[in-house]
Amino acid sequence: MNSPQANPLKAWTAYGICATVWGSTYFAIALAVQSFTPFGMVATRFLIGGLIALALSRLMQEDWPLRRDLPHLALQGVLLLGLSNALVSWAETRVASGLTAIFCSSTPIFYAFMGRDRLDRRTWLGLGLGLAGVALLCLKTQQNLSPLGILAILLAVYLWAKGTLHGRRHVKGTGLFGQVAIQMLAGGVVGALFLPLTGGMLHHPLTWRAGLSVAYLTVFGSLVAFSAYAYLSRVWPPTRMSTYNYLNPLVAVALGAVFLQEPFGIRTVLGMAVILGGVALVQPGTK
Repeated sequence: MNSPQANPLKAWTAYGICATVWGSTYFAIALAVQSFTPFGMVATRFLIGGLIALALSRLMQEDWPLRRDLPHLALQGVLLLGLSNALVSWAETRVASGLTAIFCSSTPIFYAFMGRDRLDRRTWLGLGLGLAGVALLCLKTQQNLSPLGILAILLAVYLWAKGTLHGRRHVKGTGLFGQVAIQMLAGGVVGALFLPLTGGMLHHPLTWRAGLSVAYLTVFGSLVAFSAYAYLSRVWPPTRMSTYNYLNPLVAVALGAVFLQEPFGIRTVLGMAVILGGVALVQPGTK
């Protein structure tokens, strides 16, 4: 499908939101799964987020999603939110958040092979540099590798890319928050259906940290960032759009250095420089 005309300021704002907000969600998920089961977290954040998005859609008097778009929006919600997000959350119970960020940062590579972008050598070089920078930034040799956890992350990345590309090709209507509401509610329903089979809503008593983390994920990680992503995925080519994945670990490391006094050494600086170089190469290279 042909992408709608992008407003440059709006598109770059959406890109910045995806890079910064989702850069903080790995830590929030790690806190949330201390009390919530993966599907319990999915059901909570996306059912609540979907209802808020629906209310915003009505307050803004948006057009209702087209009837023909409803099954495609629901399928996106199932793939991106109900399944992909739950797999990443489950993986974070077995794989360190830094390694999770590394493997999730393979998303642009998936788009490059699965999508229909016309990629030149400069873009492929940028994709490789970005992924190498993420590895340099986050990889720690003493972290444990869980084969099942890594497999879950890669499956999640595939489902995320598949769902996004499906929406680009089949969703034609407008009304951003109405579309996001359908996607979130579909993902939340999937999470709720899996609850009886996966340990219920909670696997440990609810702590204030886990509760606040899910609240943050609901408002910022879901409603704000996913709405920005839904817009960006319609107006930018998938490979270009998905380079925010390279910036997510960069943001997470920067926040850790500022607020948690985590180490910030030469490897961190070098990794950031390589990531930014890769993103700069990709941005003008896709059409």
